[in-house]
Amino acid sequence: MNTQLMIELFGYLGSFLVLISFLMTSVFKLRIVNTIGSVIFMIYAFIIHSYPTAIMNFCLVLINLYYLWKLSHAEKTYDFIEVEDEEPFLQYTLNRYQEDIQKCFPGIQIDHDAINRSFVVSHEGKPVGITLGVQKDDELELILDYSIPEYRDFSIGSFLLTNLKQKGIKKLVYRGPIENHIEYLNKLGFMKKEDYFEKVL
Repeated sequence: MNTQLMIELFGYLGSFLVLISFLMTSVFKLRIVNTIGSVIFMIYAFIIHSYPTAIMNFCLVLINLYYLWKLSHAEKTYDFIEVEDEEPFLQYTLNRYQEDIQKCFPGIQIDHDAINRSFVVSHEGKPVGITLGVQKDDELELILDYSIPEYRDFSIGSFLLTNLKQKGIKKLVYRGPIENHIEYLNKLGFMKKEDYFEKVL
């Protein structure tokens, strides 16, 4: 593979990352991937002496870094609402995001007859998180702990742990699908047991 071809492939990689970033629903991830793509494309532009393109991508990197800083330091204010499992608004939200829930938790089965604690987290009146569980004494087994795509920055999880503790829950147990959930569990400090995850509040 000659040098010229490698340089061209490097440029294509930058372009691909910039384009693919716009397909992401999470604004935070969009800006991270866009920043990486812009840095690569900026280097490529300098290599081929396309200075206007390099300057434009340099400005994009600065803009992305600024907004990433704002997103990281922004204080989101959430509301924590306990609802009945058959609450129409809860059922509507579950139906509204059913496809995404199945993607996040492949093969999940929700037994609504067994669920005895249901919570909705909202931001500025919009439902952004749903937690369904089965409580026995002071232990809550999580059946569903879901955040909508735009709010998957772990801030809901931290907010949830604080509020569940205030509800008298001392331990969380999770036995559901972990394929797309393991990063979240690790980030919030869940410990791996034999066939489940556990978090002491």
